[in-house]
Amino acid sequence: MTEQTTDTDTVEVENDSPAAGDADAKAGRPSKVQRLEAEGDIAADYLEELLDIADLDGDLDMDVEGDRASVQIDGADLQQLVGRNGEVLEALQELTRLAVYRETGERSRLMLDVGGHRAEQRTRLVALAEKSIAEVKEKGEPLSLEPMSAFERKVVHDAVAAAGLSSESEGAEPKRHVVILPA
Repeated sequence: MTEQTTDTDTVEVENDSPAAGDADAKAGRPSKVQRLEAEGDIAADYLEELLDIADLDGDLDMDVEGDRASVQIDGADLQQLVGRNGEVLEALQELTRLAVYRETGERSRLMLDVGGHRAEQRTRLVALAEKSIAEVKEKGEPLSLEPMSAFERKVVHDAVAAAGLSSESEGAEPKRHVVILPA
């Protein structure tokens, strides 16, 4: 694991091999962290323009979390960018990913959060997953959860895996849901 420091953040990067970063440098390609930081910059530029057009004030914070770029928008009165059940946020994230794709030619897995909505959602989902995991361990039977967005399912799958169980997604959108399986 190597540690790289940017102007504002320290990012830990896990390489497949000790020379993984060297191969990119020797080939004249930017490292994975540099590519993700560039995605964040492109996304921030796009979102700043959008905020200007909508006449909204917001502070943007870019970061690299694991293998994704992430952008957080904070400010007063940004609820309209989240929408009901995060629907506007999901759409805005997809538009931002398209803006990154237009500039880089590569598909982005960028995560966007507005006003801490996703962070709060993640906390709520981890608690739901922990309660559901306990129920599955106690009863020894699979448990189907309510339909969720892809982001929500990912959070639950990660929590289930961390608890040593397995899970799978079943159904078709918009009724796709997580099933937690006993050990």
